[in-house]
Amino acid sequence: MAAPEDILLIDVGIGNIRSVRKALEKSGGRVQVSNQPENLLDAGKAVLPGVGAFGDFMHRLAATNLQEAIQEYVAAGKPLLGICVGMQALFDLSSEYGEHPGLGIIPGKVVRFPAGNYLKIPQTGWNQIEFSPEIPLFRHLSPGAYVYFNHAYYCLPENLDSTIAFTTYGIRYASAISVNNVWGVQFHPEKSQEAGLMVLQNFVRMVM
Repeated sequence: MAAPEDILLIDVGIGNIRSVRKALEKSGGRVQVSNQPENLLDAGKAVLPGVGAFGDFMHRLAATNLQEAIQEYVAAGKPLLGICVGMQALFDLSSEYGEHPGLGIIPGKVVRFPAGNYLKIPQTGWNQIEFSPEIPLFRHLSPGAYVYFNHAYYCLPENLDSTIAFTTYGIRYASAISVNNVWGVQFHPEKSQEAGLMVLQNFVRMVM
């Protein structure tokens, strides 16, 4: 039986897998990197990181049969953490460069930041997250902690109760979500220094 600190890091072929792995290991995780559906289905806890365009990310998931495997893994009640595009992929669809279906695990869509607010798009750099200290993923994190973002699109959940952190960048949007056994963060914890490592440590230690 897998221990809580055993983590399957899903390798979609794009994204800084090495940095995420190092951050997870520094946070106490015992990490296996794999793009094999059977390894994911055998895992007790998994992380889905991602960067780049939503459509390309979903195409790679489908091409490696990981899309159905992730959906089956989540349906089995196992913990999953999506990072950046890995969080966006949990939603129904994205409007990035056309309309692309996502994994359909969390009702909602991914949309572009509105123009005309005099802010640079994409949002690149440090920004604050608003959260309740009672949220397990943010345990021991200082209120208003700064984390690192790099994205032009943001998640718009249908159910506001699924949002566990907000960030303001022209608009106030969902920068972290949680539904049952699924968690997602729009920021990059592997680039967010102590705050990011604390988020990953909380996920590594989480027992569900």
